[in-house]
Amino acid sequence: MNLPAIQSALEEQGFDAWLLCDHHHRDPIAYRVLGLPAASMVTRRWFYVIPAKGEAAKLVHRIEAGHLDTLPGDKRQYSGWQELEENLKTMLAPYKTVAMQYSPNNRIFVISLIDAGTIELIRSFGTNVVSSGDLVAKFESTLTEDQIASHFEARDAVDRVTAAAFQEIGRRVRNGGTHEYEMQRWILEAFDREGLKTDDAPIVGVNAHSGDPHYEPRPETSKPILVGDWVLLDIWGKMNRPNSVYYDITWTGFVGVAPSDRHRQVFEVVTSARDAAAAKVISTVAASRDFINSKGFGEYFIHRTGHSISSDIHSNGANMDDLEVHDVRQILPNSCFSIEPGVYLPEFGVRSEINILVRQGSAEVTGKIQREIVMV
Repeated sequence: MNLPAIQSALEEQGFDAWLLCDHHHRDPIAYRVLGLPAASMVTRRWFYVIPAKGEAAKLVHRIEAGHLDTLPGDKRQYSGWQELEENLKTMLAPYKTVAMQYSPNNRIFVISLIDAGTIELIRSFGTNVVSSGDLVAKFESTLTEDQIASHFEARDAVDRVTAAAFQEIGRRVRNGGTHEYEMQRWILEAFDREGLKTDDAPIVGVNAHSGDPHYEPRPETSKPILVGDWVLLDIWGKMNRPNSVYYDITWTGFVGVAPSDRHRQVFEVVTSARDAAAAKVISTVAASRDFINSKGFGEYFIHRTGHSISSDIHSNGANMDDLEVHDVRQILPNSCFSIEPGVYLPEFGVRSEINILVRQGSAEVTGKIQREIVMV
């Protein structure tokens, strides 16, 4: 835990304190922010309040009294619920406004982890509860220089695997055949060779399966890949070491000589939308959705324009438009996110995904940008 940095951020936000609490590991954010072990047994509620100024304070159950001993601050203990509420009210008495893992109307649902009853309890003390969303983004989704370097290292490795996967598809199609699940396994083997890891296996989607944004190839559903097929590869990975950062891309290709005019049309719409969003990053990222709507494909763009990226593939920074999440948080320096517009028709889908790294006063696309359909 970086206590001075947290207190500085609280002052910047105008919050009196940040109240973190948990039981049964319901709030993984709290453990990461505080540097607590994720595997400890937590059967009773604990509370930790970090003020913008002054000393932190903690409240723990007597049978799990040592849970917060690695953290600074005065420790209180309780057994019964009345004692818990009395101690918690006293701890919070100096503070008018506390941030918690809460989002009004559950708008940013990845942040809204504290149950309504706990929010009601805190408010019953006369304490105003506000969202910790910007604090979480700062401490969960901004990157160190070493993490940024790991993102670029993953980029180089994932780009090599992606290019080789398209080549391998073409080789196998012309020499006995292949199918989606087999190529997914091939990519995972390539990840091992490159020192990459991933939380979920990559997507290899053919024709109609490429029109399913989260299609998962399985042995029982895997389709053969043939000459004349449209192929989508969605590949994300990070270096296999602690605190490394993901690189996440989606490319599309055609097995054969010439894709149809429809393939080319949708590919052009999607990649132009991607470029529109990248060009207007930070201030007007919704330009991507506006562009697709203007071309008549709005009903087929069914997900957000992009997501935050860090050591988790879907991190807790700001989302990239106002579709799925009404997210008004800032895009912070040293944060990374995807831009990935897609059009998903019944017969095939196109998604084109890039990663953008935001620095202080500038932003850059961190990898290759697909300009043409890959001819496999």
